[in-house]
Amino acid sequence: MHLQTVAFSWVGSICIKANAQSCGECIQVAESCGWCADEKFLTVGESKSARCDDLESLKKRNCAVTKIENPRGSISINENKPVTNRKKDSADKLNPGQITQIQPQKLTLTLRTGEPQTFDLKFKRAEDYPIDLYYLMDLSFSMKDDLENVKNLGTDLMAEMQKITSDFKIGFGSFVEKTVMPYISTTPARLINPCTGNQNCTSPFSYKNVLKLTDKGDEFNRLVSQQQISGNLDSPEGGFDAIMQVAVCGEHIGWRDVTRLLVFSTDAGFHFAGDGKLGGIVLPNDGKCHLENNMYTMSHYYDYPSIAHLVQKLSDNNIQTIFAVTEEFQPVYQELKNLIPKSAVGTLSSNSSNVIKLIIDAYNSLSSEVILENTKLPEGVSITYKSICKNGVEATGENGRKCSNISIGDEVSFKISIDSQKCPSHSKNETIKIRPLGFTEEVEIVLNFICDCQCAKEGEPESEKCHEGNGTFECGACKCNEGRIGRLCECSKDEVRTEDLDANCRKDNGTDICSNNGDCVCGTCECKKRENPAEIYSGKYCECDNFNCDRSNNKLCGGHGRCECRKCICDANYTGSACDCSLDTSTCLAKNGQICNGRGTCECGICKCTDAKFQGPTCEICPTCPGVCVEHKDCVQCRAFGAGEKKDTCQRDCDYFKMFKVKDRDGLPQPTDQSFPLTHCKQRDENDCWFYYTYAIRNQTKEVFVVEQLECPAGPDIIPIVAGVVAGIVLIGLALLLIWKLLMIIHDRREFAKFEKEKMNAKWDTGENPIYKSAVTTVVNPKYEGK
Repeated sequence: MHLQTVAFSWVGSICIKANAQSCGECIQVAESCGWCADEKFLTVGESKSARCDDLESLKKRNCAVTKIENPRGSISINENKPVTNRKKDSADKLNPGQITQIQPQKLTLTLRTGEPQTFDLKFKRAEDYPIDLYYLMDLSFSMKDDLENVKNLGTDLMAEMQKITSDFKIGFGSFVEKTVMPYISTTPARLINPCTGNQNCTSPFSYKNVLKLTDKGDEFNRLVSQQQISGNLDSPEGGFDAIMQVAVCGEHIGWRDVTRLLVFSTDAGFHFAGDGKLGGIVLPNDGKCHLENNMYTMSHYYDYPSIAHLVQKLSDNNIQTIFAVTEEFQPVYQELKNLIPKSAVGTLSSNSSNVIKLIIDAYNSLSSEVILENTKLPEGVSITYKSICKNGVEATGENGRKCSNISIGDEVSFKISIDSQKCPSHSKNETIKIRPLGFTEEVEIVLNFICDCQCAKEGEPESEKCHEGNGTFECGACKCNEGRIGRLCECSKDEVRTEDLDANCRKDNGTDICSNNGDCVCGTCECKKRENPAEIYSGKYCECDNFNCDRSNNKLCGGHGRCECRKCICDANYTGSACDCSLDTSTCLAKNGQICNGRGTCECGICKCTDAKFQGPTCEICPTCPGVCVEHKDCVQCRAFGAGEKKDTCQRDCDYFKMFKVKDRDGLPQPTDQSFPLTHCKQRDENDCWFYYTYAIRNQTKEVFVVEQLECPAGPDIIPIVAGVVAGIVLIGLALLLIWKLLMIIHDRREFAKFEKEKMNAKWDTGENPIYKSAVTTVVNPKYEGK
């Protein structure tokens, strides 16, 4: 029974192929794998790994449901505050920490290998959400006219931002370049005034935090008005140094846990990692804050940061960047925008007169898009996103992380699925976080991994069931200690191939170890696994298999049995070495209800006809037979009417049926009234009389019903026949004469008409006709001269 169910269920089973030696190993193969913890589950020759199989196979192999270990993952929501619903002009002013835009806030996921856990995440943009904006400006000489327009930026931008939020802070910083050659001139005079001619410029510097974030626009205007232009030698600027310090120096800048905007204003390109070598600077940027008295002091010591380093720090600190650059450098910063998530690029006029409109447009563009990101995932863990945005628009893959065109108050949702492909090697739990880029709120997800079965907690260390305590008995099997192997941990790895142990694996003291179908492990055969998991070896010496039985129609055991130890065990109603012989006789029943029409025997569901005249699947076809009616005609005729060819031998040859006489044909049995085949017959005797009868076989008895009266034809009436013949001859003669006469009349008329026509057309020439002589003779007197 075991072998049959295994053959049906092991096809393609990754659980069996994994060769798991414990319950913990088994459940990590795939989410469909279970472990049978029944101590008596295995048969002779099966290894421990046979306990690991898909659930349906384990049930078919008679493992009780209560003994199948199959732990499942789960999701638990620990913190689930609803998203905030409020209006900008509402009386209750909430602190940033009281505003919730993402739900839920904390979950615990219990993960089993290969079984994803999916949860919903909701995001809603809150109205009147606080905003911090830091304006970082290039103060190289080319930005001189821009500085004039930025001096009144504070109060003007405050007024515009009041339309968006009632809680707005603004700060200001500036940058030029690293204070080493060849970026700036290091001559003493140029260090004091880097500008040529009579231009009054301030000393060059890398980055300076001019104004910490404040809600006082006038203070912004006052401090910016005091700023002076500086200068440098090369075209690219050291803006990346400044961006890094703005991102990591949160205390100096005054960043709050609100929407953070960094406006980067310049009319030039930028230096990045590696360019510091020109000035002899080779140490990579450390990504730490180095502000003293609001000045960046390590520009000469650390190289410029790389773009990837900036992306990481901006993302870690939830800063959204707006690049306000001149039209000339738009292509460069557009490419940079593509590398920095949640960033925007605006075209800055030559004198920065449009900077307020640029900031408002860029903010609206950034805030209308939500992009989810997650912290680094543990090894073997993967995450997929599906977004459900406005109007039910769905997206998957990378687009599943984001939703666009979101207005204030719009609510969107995401389906997030987390899957684990293996257990972590160092910890049974990990924590990851998911948050929308540019926002401080995040979802904390604690990951717990199912790495072992529940029954393993009840294991018996150094159990007596595991050969002198060399293993832990758990989940119905021995989990061997390090260096021990075998079903009962009875061997050390060093003893596996000794001759004494191999002798126990030879059948009948033969030479083949485990019949060449397995390995001798600690004196016990563990059968090999074939490439096709449906084919297995079994037995104490692996001498049995379930795939070398007889076949029929190219099917193992004809498809009607199971192969056990190279012999077919047939299903009910089948027999034979290949289970190809059916014991069911229903296929042999003829239309008359008899097996093989009474003309043969039913063997393996097929009729073998004993009478050579009969053929067909039920011996009902007889090409040379006269038919039922003709076959029984003589016997019916002699018994019913005492006539026919068998009237002299009737008693001897025709007593094989019972005969019943009826008065007329209505008294004959009808097919619709019978539950057995019935044949109606109509036959003629030598006197041309008809007789009617039926032939049937009921309960193995042949029955004949005969109409007792013959139907003979009446004699012909001679006088009408003779009169009819004579009248016919006369009429035919008259008809022929009339036809002949009619034809002659028609012919004569045609000839006469032809004559008349020819007569009319004739023209006689009397002068020339030599046989014409006139009836008048004229004589002339020669002497008469007319006197």
